[in-house]
Amino acid sequence: MSGFIALLKLRFKRWDRRLTLTKRQQFVVIILVLTAGLVLTQLASSDLRYPLVTVLALATYGMSAFAMRQDLRGIEWATLLTLPTLFTGAVGLFYFLLPVRWLTRVPVAILFAVGMYALLLTENIYNVAANRTIALLRAAYSVGFLLTILTYFLLVQTVLAFRLPVLVIVPLIGAVSFVLLFQSLWAMELGEQGSSKVFRLSVALTLVLMELTWVFSFWPVKTTLQAIFFTTCFYGLAGMAQQYLVEKLYKKTVTEFFIVCVIVLGLILLTTRWRGNL
Repeated sequence: MSGFIALLKLRFKRWDRRLTLTKRQQFVVIILVLTAGLVLTQLASSDLRYPLVTVLALATYGMSAFAMRQDLRGIEWATLLTLPTLFTGAVGLFYFLLPVRWLTRVPVAILFAVGMYALLLTENIYNVAANRTIALLRAAYSVGFLLTILTYFLLVQTVLAFRLPVLVIVPLIGAVSFVLLFQSLWAMELGEQGSSKVFRLSVALTLVLMELTWVFSFWPVKTTLQAIFFTTCFYGLAGMAQQYLVEKLYKKTVTEFFIVCVIVLGLILLTTRWRGNL
């Protein structure tokens, strides 16, 4: 892994000498390329769509790494680039669940471009803040957390939409949960290495979400409502964990997160059709 990263750095230095675009201009170019690629995946045959989404997600990682190459250190090669990569993959996969009409797909493509731009700016702030204090860090926390929640919902909704066996769904949602939890909690510390506290919290909360997934696999409720509930639980657990890491987890904060989860659970109970599975 270290040899691969060293090779990337060497190539990036060579390209850097020839590049005259500012970082924001590079972000705009990346977004235009990715948005065009996202639209093109809809024009391809159904057999090629999923491979194309995979290629698009990997391209997101490569282009994001190139744009932020100057300050990337250690684990930042994974944590800073995880969310842009998964966000592209999540929107690309969710795209296939939309009706086959441009009236719905064009707005999604536009929202993807806006979200990706905000995400790249957020990750760049994290990148810079890891080395020095920056005033925009608090705003970046809010935007990054919001886009993490959105990415989680899209990925979970996609996994549930395939109606896979529960023994497949549980580890898939567990993997998504751990990756997004780890990068979200790491952002509260911004260290070159992920701390053991962040790792332990990520594992513990992932296990909780996996258990909820297992329980709801026997619950006669629509997949969209399941995805909303899982996302709400992710929001509550990740939000409390973030406050715990910065030593601001007060009783009022716990109560607020808990109330949100209870309200969503209550709505699901009211809309559940107990006479049969959907």
